[in-house]
Amino acid sequence: MAVFALVFLAPIAYSIYISLFKTRLIGGTSFVGLENYQQALADPNFWDGLFRVGLFLVVQVPIMLGLALLAALAIDSGRLHGAGFFRITIFLPYAVPAVVAAIMWGFMYGNQFGLVGNINEAFGVNIPAPLGPDWILASIGNIVTWEFVGYNMLIFYSALRVIPASLYEAAEIDGAGQFRIIRSIKLPAIRGALVIATIFSIIGSFQLFTEPSILQKLAPNAITTFFTPNYYAYSLSFNGQQYNYSATIAIIMGLVTMIIAYVIQLRGMRKGS
Repeated sequence: MAVFALVFLAPIAYSIYISLFKTRLIGGTSFVGLENYQQALADPNFWDGLFRVGLFLVVQVPIMLGLALLAALAIDSGRLHGAGFFRITIFLPYAVPAVVAAIMWGFMYGNQFGLVGNINEAFGVNIPAPLGPDWILASIGNIVTWEFVGYNMLIFYSALRVIPASLYEAAEIDGAGQFRIIRSIKLPAIRGALVIATIFSIIGSFQLFTEPSILQKLAPNAITTFFTPNYYAYSLSFNGQQYNYSATIAIIMGLVTMIIAYVIQLRGMRKGS
């Protein structure tokens, strides 16, 4: 409990505390109450970043979880040759640090120096620049999907492995096919795992930071300092020295993430009951 209070509760309490102050060139630091929160809620940069991660969540998370579920079902089916090999192969990208993954994919995305540029030169085509303003969010989504499909696949696969074999035997006696078994036995049995993976993915989407911060050096025209709320808070703090306002952005994002994750959990529990 002491460690929990020191590394978790204390930073949150301190962030809330400094978010109630503002530092000015003239007058120094003074208590302003909720003024920073009012400024944040009226800040177009904050809303732009929040809309971007919301769009990222709505599109990327279902694709990632769908691919992870499909892989888990295929490996669990017993009909896939080399299931152990595929399980390790799909999970392996999760072992790659996010910074390394972002750098690796960033250089592959380069249309002047990377794989995309080599393809354009070799085949005389003009593939849209993945690091351009129109495609950068989809490119980041591809990186995150590559990183975390294996992680979510392992969650689903672990849940599938604990389903009692007697349920499958009863389904076979009743003449149920594989799709009926998936729909009537497997999916209801792993509902809890689906909810957990969804909550983790939502939290990860709102915390999107590493990939944009690394790719920003390769795509400065596509990734702004307020590309995501977390990156905005970082830029305010370390580049703009606006620690109080940065803490305010972080607190608001924490509340938004907590509320949405809690709603998803309630809906999942209600359907499960």
